[in-house]
Amino acid sequence: MTRPAVKVPVAGVSRTALDTAWDRIFFLVGGVAAVWLTYLLLELSFQWGWGQLWFMFIFWAMLAYLVLPRLHSILTRLYVPDYFIGRARTSDGLLGDPVNVALLGSEAQLHHVMRRAGWTIADDVTLASSWRIVTSTVLRRSYLEAPVSPLFLFGRQQDFAYQQEVDGNPGKRHHVRFWRCPPGWLLPGGVAADWLAAGTYDRSVGFSLFTLQITHKIDEHTDDERDHIVASISDADPAAVVRVIRDFSTGYHSRNGGGDEIATDGDLPIVDLRATPVPGLAAPRLPSDSRNRRPAPTIIGAVLVAGRAVAAAALAVSIILFPAAHLEPLLQPGSGTRAGLTTGQALLALYLGVAVVALFAFAEMLLAWFVFLGRNWARTLTMAVSTAAIGLQVIDVANGGPGITLQTNLPGLTLDILLILALSSERSRIYARRDRKEPKRIAARPGGRAAI
Repeated sequence: MTRPAVKVPVAGVSRTALDTAWDRIFFLVGGVAAVWLTYLLLELSFQWGWGQLWFMFIFWAMLAYLVLPRLHSILTRLYVPDYFIGRARTSDGLLGDPVNVALLGSEAQLHHVMRRAGWTIADDVTLASSWRIVTSTVLRRSYLEAPVSPLFLFGRQQDFAYQQEVDGNPGKRHHVRFWRCPPGWLLPGGVAADWLAAGTYDRSVGFSLFTLQITHKIDEHTDDERDHIVASISDADPAAVVRVIRDFSTGYHSRNGGGDEIATDGDLPIVDLRATPVPGLAAPRLPSDSRNRRPAPTIIGAVLVAGRAVAAAALAVSIILFPAAHLEPLLQPGSGTRAGLTTGQALLALYLGVAVVALFAFAEMLLAWFVFLGRNWARTLTMAVSTAAIGLQVIDVANGGPGITLQTNLPGLTLDILLILALSSERSRIYARRDRKEPKRIAARPGGRAAI
């Protein structure tokens, strides 16, 4: 019997492995560059004076939303295990909320019972929903569908989340995230589950202990929230059957990804909804599958590339409209053009430069569009260009060139660093490398299952 032919990569390295290697390099470059940028801002602060509160805000934002998250992401890849240990993970890789409920049943049954129990499905995290929850929290206005931050399990963020607002204030709420288990996956001990959930109670808004970001602070007693979720389902659906795995995990006192203390006895209730009847009602509006949902870092990266294109286009237009202003520096004594070029030749060189800048602007705008669409080659090329630009800046400074200043090269350096941080993030990487042939999750079918 002849063996089937096996395809071997030509260079001995698969495309996926090569992409992963580049991603790791850019991920590390982004972290190191962010630390350098923060140091530059700290250094410039002594020139500007600490009395300027706007600088303090910029410094905090850089530290909280760029540097510390990236450092956590780098370090947690080394010491946090990448398998199920009963905890979700934040987008920075930190251990998040405990997984404290398991469920059996279809997606249609789960949505039906949660709605009957008085829970409201949360909005996706978008710029609009994020701004609305900020204003609603500050003004203490009700927002029943307020979004919840993404937590990750099985390598993806929650499929959807439900919540119950308390006293009309989105700063206080019960909320629970749900993840569909992979096909055939079993809990430790060989127990089957279709869904896993992590429920906690938001008691206030404050600063994260680990990243200094503004976030919800959860109540320490996560078992109380677990019991509230199970009780609300049992009251709403008499057909639900609940059994509890005692001491599923070791009882512990710890902290979640925001630095809030959590305590649990380690019990895991399993809620069986397979006998729950589902009426033929319209399915609720559901968030799209997180793997197919365009993440904010990808959008931000595309906007930054487009901004670079607009800046180049503005330069080209400026040269066309005001050629004399751009020509004068070329004809100053000591310049290369003074020695051998006439004014006409200098003008020709200037307009050739306009053509090159315009071509660059067009290419950057095209690249921004492909980044927005989630093309992995465009994301990789963009990060490579920004890495090269940062590298040239480092070499120039190391060789005694002009320093980094706000008036000259700091804005461009900042843009390149932000680009790498955005596009090398986990969410942007997953979106760009997703399988586009996989059908998106749709509303529950008559049989009760939603398609993945």
